[in-house]
Amino acid sequence: MFKKLLIAVTVALLLGCNTMLLGSYGEQNQTLEAFAQRVENVFKFQNSMTNAVMLLETEPSETILDAEQKMQLVCEPLNEYASREIDGLSADFALQKRVEQTAVSCEKAAQQLQSLLPH
Repeated sequence: MFKKLLIAVTVALLLGCNTMLLGSYGEQNQTLEAFAQRVENVFKFQNSMTNAVMLLETEPSETILDAEQKMQLVCEPLNEYASREIDGLSADFALQKRVEQTAVSCEKAAQQLQSLLPH
């Protein structure tokens, strides 16, 4: 599934991203290959944080729940993209652009949640 997501992001960016002429993608101006790999890693990471919250042995604190909700909101474009890909649906240019623009913010929100979880 993740390889398919990586391929889909790569193809979508090749076909629709206006930054292609500049050769850089995302907030950190990465190469296409590096950006696609990062998007895949962010997707996996934020999903692992959602799972970690669900598997807590005690009731999550309000702080953890707030951080998880923020992460879900920030990561919504990436999750929508992945969901559409899994369902065999295409993503329009606006969604592709939102994924590109929010990947770093999604990763940061997941890192913030991770810092709040017990080790």
